[in-house]
Amino acid sequence: QVQLVESGGGLVQSGGSLRLSCAASGSIFISISTMGWYRQAPGKQRDLVATITSGGSTNYADSVKGRVTISRDNAKNTVYLQMNSLKPEDTAVYYCYAVHYDYWGQGTQVTVSS
Repeated sequence: QVQLVESGGGLVQSGGSLRLSCAASGSIFISISTMGWYRQAPGKQRDLVATITSGGSTNYADSVKGRVTISRDNAKNTVYLQMNSLKPEDTAVYYCYAVHYDYWGQGTQVTVSS
């Protein structure tokens, strides 16, 4: 059974920090796949937050540039999203995506209060 399981979401005040985790299992191996974090607010489209390739190259949306860092730990088969200086507009469900497998996680809620 393939899985991408996100965790680490929750309620945080403006200016606070969170680290999201995406643990892959089954036949998904993050070492051979570009991995991404996306987010979706109620009534809005699902938008790219960040990606990381198997070689370690990263890409960030303009809205989060300088405030977030995507990373991976191949030994743990886990991808992370460190988020700092959070703003209320960061409130959304955050999803992990494995490009090579075209597979999505279930999402984790991030709520930033003002």
